[in-house]
Amino acid sequence: MKKFLEEFKTFALKGNVVDMAVGVIIGAAFQGIVNSLTNDILNPLLGIAFSTDFSNVVIPLPNGADPLCVGSFISAVINFVIMAFVLFCLVKAMNRLRDFGRRKPAPAAKAEPEKPAAPTQEELLAAILAELRAQNAAEAAAQEQEPALTQ
Repeated sequence: MKKFLEEFKTFALKGNVVDMAVGVIIGAAFQGIVNSLTNDILNPLLGIAFSTDFSNVVIPLPNGADPLCVGSFISAVINFVIMAFVLFCLVKAMNRLRDFGRRKPAPAAKAEPEKPAAPTQEELLAAILAELRAQNAAEAAAQEQEPALTQ
C-alpha cells in the first residue's frame, strides 16, 4: 500500500498534472463568464428576431413529443466556440512565452574567410632574385650549348 501511495504522490505532483488541474479550475471559472455572456447578452439580442429569449426557441414535434430545443443547443454551441477561441489564445500566448525563454542567441555574422597574408617585401625580393638567378642559369646553359652545336 505504501508503494502505491508513493507512486500516486509522484504522479499527482508531476508538473503536467498540476498544470492541467490549474487549467481545469480556471476553465471552469471562465465557463461561468462565458455562460453569462451567452445567456444574458447574446441570447436576448438573438431573441429579438424570435420575440423571445433565443435559448427558449423550440421546434414543436407532432403527436405531443418533446419539442426540439434548438435555441438551447445553439447557445451551447456558441458557448463552446467562445471557450475554444479563448483557450486557443491562451495556449498560443503560453507557447510564445515558453519559446521566448528558449530562444537561441542570434547566430553570429559569418566572418569572411581570412585572406592569405600578403607577402612581405623581403619575400617578394627573394622570389625575384630566385627568378633572375634561374633565368641567368638558363641563359648560361644555352650559351654553353651553342658553341658545341656550331663546332
